[in-house]
Amino acid sequence: MLHSQYYIEKAKVDNLVSRKNQKADFYNGIYDRYLYPVLTRDFAPVHWRYDLDEEKNPHFMEVLGINAVMNSGAIYLNGKYYLVVRVEGNDRKSFFAVAQSDTGIDGFHFWDYPVTLPDTCHQETNVYDMRLTKHEDGWIYGIFCSESKDKGNPDLYAAVAEAGIVRTKDLVVWERLDNLKTMESPQQRNVSLHPEFVDGKYAFYTRPMDGFIETGSGGGIGFGLCDDIEHAVIGEEKIISRRIYHTLTEAKNGAGAPPIKGRKCWIHIAHGVRNTAAGLRYVLYAFGTDLKDPSKVIAEPSGAFLVPLGRERVGDVSNVVFTNGAIARENGDVYIYYASCDTRMHVAVTTIDRLEEYLFLAPKDPLRSADCVRQRNEMIRGNLERLAALKKE
Repeated sequence: MLHSQYYIEKAKVDNLVSRKNQKADFYNGIYDRYLYPVLTRDFAPVHWRYDLDEEKNPHFMEVLGINAVMNSGAIYLNGKYYLVVRVEGNDRKSFFAVAQSDTGIDGFHFWDYPVTLPDTCHQETNVYDMRLTKHEDGWIYGIFCSESKDKGNPDLYAAVAEAGIVRTKDLVVWERLDNLKTMESPQQRNVSLHPEFVDGKYAFYTRPMDGFIETGSGGGIGFGLCDDIEHAVIGEEKIISRRIYHTLTEAKNGAGAPPIKGRKCWIHIAHGVRNTAAGLRYVLYAFGTDLKDPSKVIAEPSGAFLVPLGRERVGDVSNVVFTNGAIARENGDVYIYYASCDTRMHVAVTTIDRLEEYLFLAPKDPLRSADCVRQRNEMIRGNLERLAALKKE
């Protein structure tokens, strides 16, 4: 016999999983947002949170609670959409779990067990934010943040961030490789792997950092090559998307999902961070790099690509959106999975054609208010002339 409350709680989860999503009223012509999150902590299976042994737990108390579900890698395999999600327990420790869906916009449900990574990095305290790459070498790679205590710093909060690397064929069995080493940067976060070889080497997008929180001399999103992914070492990092004063990347920026291959360019969706009176604000931005040389930026639209709106602005870490997972289908559809406020997962849906049109249509940031208003006035003038001509017809 199970406690009667088990069936009530399970019905709540089942109702969330079976709820059909619908497009929101939001419009910008670039992508469609959806009304409901695709995953929240309330989607976590009951048997993850409650001990079902009535003798041990007669009052059916939640003993291993889930605080948040966020920052998922994403991949399409065998006709289904998979998210490898960062799940944060009430104990503040994160772990990875696989959720799958038939549609990509709703019906996401967790597998019975979380992901069990090989425990080969014994100083590691926490893991999170896995980016999934289906590489041309035949493996699926997961690049994630491997966090450890900074033993050289007496401050209790001092930590060291490295890029952990795992690989799999099926999202079930995972092989742990050596953590990435970057000779120029003492710490790394927000690292992703390019899906193709570049000059016969593995290519990584990095985020050079002097410390765990502060980027310090780190100039933005880097690009580096390595010969051996099993013992990955990058000697030189070339900054391809810079931090710039008084822009959305002023405090720091980082790669999102591995880039999507378009017809004109590699499509990148990254995050930018600026400081405000209310704390750090994270938004998404986009840029394009050359198909033959992915370290060369060829399209840089001005400003934010996606920002938190409405209920997305409220959560554990307010006024934040973050992405590290996207799925591009062979038919050109693109599913961008993003978290809001380190709390829940959402989806925005677009196409490769629309993304590339945006990348090359939207003008570059001229970086000064006077030039920005000239840029806008030029567009307004052309629009008013068109409207006036239509009135005469």
